This record gives sequence, structure tokens and C-alpha cells, in this order.
Amino acid sequence: MSPPGEQWDLVVVGAGPAGAATAIGALRADPRLRVLLLDREDFPRDKACGDGIAPHVLDLLADAGVHGLLDDRTPVERLRLVRGGVEAERTMERPAYVVPRAVLDARLVEAAVAAGAELRRHRVRTLHEEPGAVVLDGDLPAAVVVGADGAHSVVRRALERSRGPVALAVRGYAPVTPGRAGRQVIELGTEHQPSYAWSFDCGDGTANVGYGEVLHDDRPAPTRAQLFERLEGLLPGASAGGTAWKGHHLPLSTARWRPPRGRVLLVGDAAGLINPLTGEGIFYAVATGLAAGRAAAEAVRRGTPERAGALHRRSTRAILLPHLRHTALAATLTRSARVLEAGITAAAADQRVFDDLVELGLARGRLTPSLALGLGRALWRPPATRLDPRPPALEEPA
Repeated sequence: MSPPGEQWDLVVVGAGPAGAATAIGALRADPRLRVLLLDREDFPRDKACGDGIAPHVLDLLADAGVHGLLDDRTPVERLRLVRGGVEAERTMERPAYVVPRAVLDARLVEAAVAAGAELRRHRVRTLHEEPGAVVLDGDLPAAVVVGADGAHSVVRRALERSRGPVALAVRGYAPVTPGRAGRQVIELGTEHQPSYAWSFDCGDGTANVGYGEVLHDDRPAPTRAQLFERLEGLLPGASAGGTAWKGHHLPLSTARWRPPRGRVLLVGDAAGLINPLTGEGIFYAVATGLAAGRAAAEAVRRGTPERAGALHRRSTRAILLPHLRHTALAATLTRSARVLEAGITAAAADQRVFDDLVELGLARGRLTPSLALGLGRALWRPPATRLDPRPPALEEPA
């Protein structure tokens, strides 16, 4: 139960990257705000995820005053994309990170608390609006509420918003295998499309390993055994010795994204923001979270908390909506095996195409002229393999 008379400027439901970023964004804008961060678990805690962190995430956090978050982690410079016999492997323009969510989320929560948020373990079950406030679980009022509570968001359901397309994935940690060390490896499926398996080197001798596929209404969801079978079929040996296996749903973004208006906002997975090409969601989570916090702070400062949603909508749609339209179109195009393999061929042949694909899959990139030209050229010639020869040292087992 909440203390009598307790009133918060902002309550954030869910303390993952989206929720912590919301609190950080709000308190960076106005350190005087009373911000409550709720989560049903204690931190640190594990969370099913591919653990890939784009450098753009660190840029956003640095702009919000959070520096050095991953300075002790080893960056991953190379990315390998494979489908059947077609492969592209190159050094990324900017290295990424692979950081277990038990580490990343705890550090972000610490940053939010250091900024002035109060963290409380609490599982939210109900939400309703009253004149002048949003009330959680009957006795926890707030001027603004942000739902950052993931794929099965209670806040989203309270707003009666439906979820879009969903993927199902399984993830674990296994010893990194020779030939996959120092890399993020994505092997795209040739069956059960769209699907892919991954092995992302964590830099400590282990890899985040997993497999996921988009669910379809006309076929049953794969069983746990089938997920493991398909993982091993695409990346033989990658799961050997694996532990901490978890399954999870990924609510995929579409071209149509309409952030809610009013006092209740949605961010990250709760808003259905997972890249349909790669399953990446951390960038969206942090970007929309920071924007939601700033919008809440501005609305409270103006004395119009009911305008928080409109402010958030304005700031995020301008940034994300064009990108979401491009990723939705790209996801549609890559349902064609010929187009998908041509894209990998083009990335192997041209660093610019490779970099643009990475930007489209990890941050807020778009379908660029370089991508279109490279794809067109690849479609007019037979697919090639290993068009980016690696130095012998990179071929040696780790």
C-alpha cells in the first residue's frame, strides 16, 4: 500500500532500459520532479534479449548526462550476415557492444536513482484515470504515467491498445565457438521465414546465442524443442554448453505507430517498438524513454500534465516515424529470398551498403540510394559468397 496522500509527478511502470531512460530524461529536464520507478523484480535481474547495444544508445545517454556506462566492456567490431551460401562480413563503421541485461539494466537503474528517482519493487495490476491524476492499483496517484513494462504491458492493455506482429525467440549463454569469436553473427533461416539464429560474442569467453522467428496466425507457434532444433540447424554447435535459457516475445514495429495522447504514455517494447529486421529494441527503448521523460517534465512544468502524450507524440514521430516506415518496407521486401540474398551480396561488395544496412537494423537508418543501387546491381548478377575476404588472422580460431 502507498502512504496516505502520496502524489507523484511521474510514475514509470517498468525499470528496464525504457523505464530507466524515462526517469533519467525527466530528471535531467527538471531535477525537482518527484519520479517513482516501479518494477516487479529486484535488480540486478536477467532479461531475455540478444544483448546487442548500438553505439547510438550511448550517444543518447551521453546527451542525457550518463557517461561511461560501458567503458569496462569490450566492443565488437565485426558483423557477419549469412543466408545459405551467401555471406557478408565486415567491420562496422562504429563498434557495438554485447552486454547482458543483468548488467546493462542495473547500471541504468543506478543512473536513474542517482538522478533522483525512487526505485520501488511493485507489480502494477490496474490503472485508471481520475480527475487530475492517473491512479495505479487504487492508491498510487500520479500526474503522468509511462508504461515501460515490456511485451506484455499492463499499461498498454489498460489503454485498450492492441499488439501488432510478434516474434518468438529463445536465448542462452554458451562458450563462444571458434570462428565466431569477436563477432556478431546472424544466420538467416531459409525455412520458417522470417527467422534467424545469432551468436553475439560477449567478450568474456561466452556468447549470447539464440534463435527467433515471426509468428503467423496460420501456423502453430514453435515449441521449445523446435526453437533449439532450428538454432542448431543454422549455427551448429553454438548452443553447446549453454545455460540460462529463456524464451520471450518480441512485439515488432510497423509503419503505423500512433503514440497515445493524454497522461499515459508508452515506450519501448510496451509501445510495440522492436525492429522487424533484426529484433533490436534497446535503441527504441532509450530514445522513446528519454523523450517521454522530457515530455512529462515539460507538461508538469506547464501545469498541463494531460498534454504529456501530445508532446511525446510530437517529438518521437518526427524522429522515428520515417525510419519505421522504411524498416516496415524493408521487412516486406526481405520476405523474398532473392531480395534478401541480393542484399547480403550487395553488403559484401560495398562497405557503404553494409553500413547503411547496419544503421537500418540497429538505430534509425533509412533505405538509402546506396542501398537501392547496391540491391539493384546484386539482383542483376548471381549471388556470390565471401565477397569481403578477411585477413588470415581473422580466420584463425579464437
